[in-house]
Amino acid sequence: MVTGSKTGARIRHAIFLVCILLLAAIYIYPDFLMVSNSFKPFKEILTNVLALPTRMRFDNYTYVIEKMDYFRLFLNNLVITLIGIAGIVIFSSMAAYILDRKKTPVTKALHTFIITPMLIPFQTIMITLLKFMNIIHLDGTTWGLGIQYWGFGAPMATFIYYNFMKSIPLELDESALIDGATTGQTYRSIIFPLLRTVTATVVVLDVMWIWNDFLLPLLMVNSSTASRTLVLAAYNFVGALNTKWHYALAAMVLAIFPSVICFVLLQQYIVDGVVAGAVKG
Repeated sequence: MVTGSKTGARIRHAIFLVCILLLAAIYIYPDFLMVSNSFKPFKEILTNVLALPTRMRFDNYTYVIEKMDYFRLFLNNLVITLIGIAGIVIFSSMAAYILDRKKTPVTKALHTFIITPMLIPFQTIMITLLKFMNIIHLDGTTWGLGIQYWGFGAPMATFIYYNFMKSIPLELDESALIDGATTGQTYRSIIFPLLRTVTATVVVLDVMWIWNDFLLPLLMVNSSTASRTLVLAAYNFVGALNTKWHYALAAMVLAIFPSVICFVLLQQYIVDGVVAGAVKG
């Protein structure tokens, strides 16, 4: 009886594993096609998009790197991402700390007010946002675009930080208060270092989002050649009448490659931080 139950469990585990592998293959296959076709000449892509390249053509990449001024746009992406991540992490963690420690009707209302924008589609406010940013002269610049990500990234980050904050004992705050520390000193010296796991999660998720974002940069910096991002530059190879697919695919691979590397290196923190921020407390 015991042997039969173990055999059944193994069969179910094997079936589950096969299903997971098939699902992973379905998701990975389009990315594989993108990379594979980025090494083909244009005619070969039109002949058979599913076939492997007959010869690896690295000249697609050399042309794209020169044409899109890759390293300058890489710097633009880096500046935008660093500004966005810094603001999201600092303001969201500070807000979550105060909202969790100061239990008042005002903070409860503020908590609802802060996380509610997660439910609002960006498309409903993008025209108003574009007009407003134009009025205050923050459109068309890399640092202005980075600042805008604070508002879009803060609700989710605050939600994650807030739930994780419940696992940090209040006794730490009380001990710091007895030692004469202010609220700011307590947050900076005691609380924030304890948030490194969930901070890593927020950083990885937002790097993937900000680095590969298309719609907000299209609205805000597409008219400025000096402030364009990698994804926007890759989009320039796609035309209404003629799309240079070999160059477009190579450009897209170059555009998303840094964020993929970041994800691969830091993926171990994502599950840990999300689970911690969702169930603790």
